[in-house]
Order: sequence, then structure tokens, then C-alpha cells
Amino acid sequence: QVQLVESGGGLVQAGGSLRLSCAASGTIISINTMGWYRQAPGKQRELVTDITNGGSTNYADSVKGRFTISRDNAKNTVYLQMNSLKPEDTAVYYCNARIRSTWDVTYGYWGQGTQVTVSS
Repeated sequence: QVQLVESGGGLVQAGGSLRLSCAASGTIISINTMGWYRQAPGKQRELVTDITNGGSTNYADSVKGRFTISRDNAKNTVYLQMNSLKPEDTAVYYCNARIRSTWDVTYGYWGQGTQVTVSS
């Protein structure tokens, strides 16, 4: 009933930029924290950044100053602007959102993942 669809991944040279989008649709009462995770081959999935419904943000040390998370509540969409990309940013990026879908149910939903590849 609730679906998160990601877009914006691709191949970019080191130093370049990409903008990821994640749109939620379905039966939604409210969306709480939204965030981005990434997982590289052979490594654990890690939190990149998240943003609360009040606008408070957190960033992993490895992306501070380069990545910016934002959200458009009217569109149920979260964005990740990635600048000054490095080869070590190469990973599958997953959107996550805590969504209240009924009066008493709040659940964490995941996007399908989008590949980001940064060449050197």
C-alpha cells in the first residue's frame, strides 16, 4: 500500500554531482524521519544522512560538507544532493522513510535502491 520509488542514480566522474530523489505514495497519514543509506560490495549498509519532519538533519562524517538532504512534504519526497563525489561514494543508495499509514501503525519502508558509480 505504501511504496518508495527512487531515481537519479548513475555514473559520474570524480568531482561531479548527482541528485537522488525518493517519492512515497500510497496510504500515508504522515511521514516522520526520512533518510538515505548506502551499501558497497562487501561492506555493511550504513546511514548516510537523515532528516526529521521538523527539519533536523544528521550526516555521516564521510559526507559532511559534500552531501545535502532535503524534503518536500507536499510531494512526499526526499532528496539527496551529492557534490564533490569520490570513488569511495560508489554504492547502492537506499531511501528509507518512517511512515504512519493507519491510526496506530508506523513502519519503516525502503526504496528499491539506485546504483551510484563514481569513476576516477
